[in-house]
Amino acid sequence: MNPSYPKVFATFARNSLIRDMTFRTNFILDCVSSIGWTLMNVGFYLIIFQFTPTIGQGTGWDQDRFFIFLATTWFINSLVQAFFMPNAEEFSELIRTGGLDFALLKPIDTQFLISFRKVSWSSLSNFAAGLVIAAVALYRLAHHETDPLVPSALSVVLYVLFCGCGVVIMYSLMICLSATSVWLGRNQTLYNFWFYITNFSRYPMEIYNRGWGTALYGLFTFVIPVLVVVNVPARILAQPVNPETSDQWWLVGWALVATLVSLAGSRWVFRRALGSYRSASS
Repeated sequence: MNPSYPKVFATFARNSLIRDMTFRTNFILDCVSSIGWTLMNVGFYLIIFQFTPTIGQGTGWDQDRFFIFLATTWFINSLVQAFFMPNAEEFSELIRTGGLDFALLKPIDTQFLISFRKVSWSSLSNFAAGLVIAAVALYRLAHHETDPLVPSALSVVLYVLFCGCGVVIMYSLMICLSATSVWLGRNQTLYNFWFYITNFSRYPMEIYNRGWGTALYGLFTFVIPVLVVVNVPARILAQPVNPETSDQWWLVGWALVATLVSLAGSRWVFRRALGSYRSASS
């Protein structure tokens, strides 16, 4: 009998919350630390905007629009760090200690089990901070004296959809990185490499598309599509896609394609990794 995956995930999430609440002081400190990091980022960009009206000349990313971009980054990264990062970091330990043997024996999809065993609830504090920043930025945009912006219902729906696509792309990259533990034995540099790659997704893609940055633009848009993760949903909400500008529509279409290709690719890599796995007892 096939298990009910939503119920299994709910059990994992509940057990993780119980574990976090057992050590409440540590949980609170993690939340405070995350929010403190967020506030420092906000302060940093407020200083930046004292010296320039936009991030990148002619990009249109003024202060309020960029803070929507920043909030989108926190939404996506907090979800990935809450639901996937703890499990990806422990995958090499499962291989080393033989815990993967027991996971393979469970009557449930192994990738699902490996991906959702633990939830880091404290990482969602950045999601809450993102909601506040996005609400303030949208309020300010709606009350601009010139060219006020009020997102339509369709823009909001598409924004949520493409934030989900961004989470899937990030998850796919992470599961591919963690799957390499099967061949490497231990992959302790996972988090560092993850940070280096995802750093490129934290800025508007226009700043890369000139000079020698064009190579980075192409690499991180079409090969490792991290630039579409935040740029597409933020652009839909803060800079509504104009039907008359086809250059934005191809980016939206590519984000959908990249999501499907990334998910299928990560599934293929994970299954290949399991095919190369040798039991710890063998």
